[in-house]
Amino acid sequence: MSQPDIKTQIINLIERNRISSVEVADALGKTGVINGPGILTPGKFCVGEVQYIYGHSETNWPIHEQGEKLRDGGILFVDTFECNDKAAFGDLVSKYFILYKRMQGLVVNGLIRDAHTLRKENYAIWSLGTTPLGCSNVNIESPPHVVEEAKKKKQYFEGSIMVCDDSGCTMIAKEMITEETLKKLEFMELQEDIWYYCLDTLKWSTYETICLKKYLTDKSVLPSVLIEKLEEYDL
Repeated sequence: MSQPDIKTQIINLIERNRISSVEVADALGKTGVINGPGILTPGKFCVGEVQYIYGHSETNWPIHEQGEKLRDGGILFVDTFECNDKAAFGDLVSKYFILYKRMQGLVVNGLIRDAHTLRKENYAIWSLGTTPLGCSNVNIESPPHVVEEAKKKKQYFEGSIMVCDDSGCTMIAKEMITEETLKKLEFMELQEDIWYYCLDTLKWSTYETICLKKYLTDKSVLPSVLIEKLEEYDL
């Protein structure tokens, strides 16, 4: 069996170990966080390759139109331009994307509506907030400046990896989908295991554990399985 590509390896590692958006941001050097969207239904965790669509000018016609052409699966990032205080979409569109397009999660850079139904259905959605007021579904031509901005943002988001949970959303940009990032994520998991062992079992302070990293100068305090894994890294 052939080795999965690096993108698949990273997604599988994050999914299998439930590596949080916090840990991913740490592995990326405190970068990658998508500011704004917050969780609608607490307790959700999802990771996948990102697809990008957008609405504009207080109409969600483009969201319906672009949504029809999406591949199944992954994380869908829905952008909005000049939609003001109106929701990009509500429960019907969410159901279509999550159940029929099989999206692991929806990240909306805008408002959504029908929050009562979305919470009842327990959909994995992150957004800037909720409102009863929705966009119209009128076919309005995209203004040139919106087309240009959406093109840039699609290039940025499409094909990246996004991790979403109660803390928020963190994106691994396409240029960061590398063997080096995979190794950093693996090390982040090991480091978390070591830190919790030092705190819970050795009863060390967080200063001794996180700042001084005393386990590096006296590795004998760690179980052999953690020592063996730690020695795989040049520390």
